[in-house]
Amino acid sequence: MSVDNWHEDDRLWETISPAIFGETAVENASMEVKGIVSLTGITPGMRILDLCCGVGRHSALLARQGFIVTAVDRTAAYLEEARSRADREGLEIEFVQDDMREFCRPGAFDAVLNIYTSFGYFRDPDDDRKVLQNVRESLKPGGVFFIDLMGKEVLARIFEEKHREERDGVVILQEGKLDQNWGWINSRWTIFKDDRKETVEVSHRLYSAVELSALLEESGLELSGAYGSFEGAPYDHKAQRLILVARK
Repeated sequence: MSVDNWHEDDRLWETISPAIFGETAVENASMEVKGIVSLTGITPGMRILDLCCGVGRHSALLARQGFIVTAVDRTAAYLEEARSRADREGLEIEFVQDDMREFCRPGAFDAVLNIYTSFGYFRDPDDDRKVLQNVRESLKPGGVFFIDLMGKEVLARIFEEKHREERDGVVILQEGKLDQNWGWINSRWTIFKDDRKETVEVSHRLYSAVELSALLEESGLELSGAYGSFEGAPYDHKAQRLILVARK
């Protein structure tokens, strides 16, 4: 499989799952959902699309609070884990296996969520536009779009060519190389867990707040807020994430 299509490799997603969906990530989801609700103004009973839902950590929390949730991801193993969690908790969540470039349900949702840098995977920038067009089409009039990713400005402040960290007993060595004049990043992850070593390569487009805001507006979504954290901090030199909220 071409490195450009790394995001279509199920084995890769299963390999990195312990590194990105460990106990800490699951615990953080509660804080993140609280922030999402606060920043978007969504209320229980509304229909929510969790686009690129992963293992369903946010979907489960939203369903538990009374939201009607549709959760979409292309990775079968992630959806299986998400379904198992929902079944254990007695939650009604619609799970759909699909590509975010293809999933569209016109006028169906009060809110669409795209969380945890689940955007910008594609070499062709028109694919990113296609995703946002699908988002706009899927929203009801007045519906809200919430997107969270690692902004270019944040990465510029913290970037290291090599970075080692440990998450929930998993050691991760990340080696990053910037490309396209800060427009793209290529990363090699070496993951050590239970005496096993796995190496994967991922890459994605980097967006600044201005660039992503312009893309949203080009897609027919009106920006209503830019934030540097789930708590609603300003997007400034202290920002931890790039979070944009836009409306149809």
